[in-house]
Amino acid sequence: MYSYKNTLGLVKRIDLSSNILTGEIPSEITHLVELVSLNLSGNQLTGQIIPEIGNLQSLEALDLSRNQIEGRIPTSLARIDRLDFLDLSLNNLSGEIPIGTQLQSFDPSVYAGNPQLCGAPLKKMCAAQHVQTDLSNQEDDKDELITLGFYISMGVGFAAGFWGVCCTLIFKRSWRYAYFKFLNGLNDWLYVRVALIKRQLKDMLNR
Repeated sequence: MYSYKNTLGLVKRIDLSSNILTGEIPSEITHLVELVSLNLSGNQLTGQIIPEIGNLQSLEALDLSRNQIEGRIPTSLARIDRLDFLDLSLNNLSGEIPIGTQLQSFDPSVYAGNPQLCGAPLKKMCAAQHVQTDLSNQEDDKDELITLGFYISMGVGFAAGFWGVCCTLIFKRSWRYAYFKFLNGLNDWLYVRVALIKRQLKDMLNR
């Protein structure tokens, strides 16, 4: 202990695999911020994965397989960007695998032997995901029915409005005269506006 008092923080690799180690993984291990590889596989470790394991930002390989570790996978594990090798198989882990490009990029065999684990990249979906999928399907069906009814209503409404206006103009003479008078006035106004704009553009070009 005395020899490693000042240099323990510089340890980069720990391999204690295939022993008969028992108990929980000590939380102090997360103080080894220079750790690159940690292999504790093939033991009889219990408890949970340390929630602060995400502090090991230099970690490239983590093997905790073939133990009796239980509980959820810490969300902080998904924040280790350098993690290239991971094996959590043959434990008692449960719950949803934390969402993040890092943990979803590994092969499903990394999580094998944990019957209560769910979520990508495993094929087993979590209960919340099942509910969300069912709700999405119901909403899609509902939207499809609403869209069909909307288009039917829009077509009927347009036809009724169009023929209502046309029939009114045909059978009511005063409205027909007023309508055509309005169109003539609008036509004259547009003609004057276009003529003025053309004249202004011509004067600007002549300058």
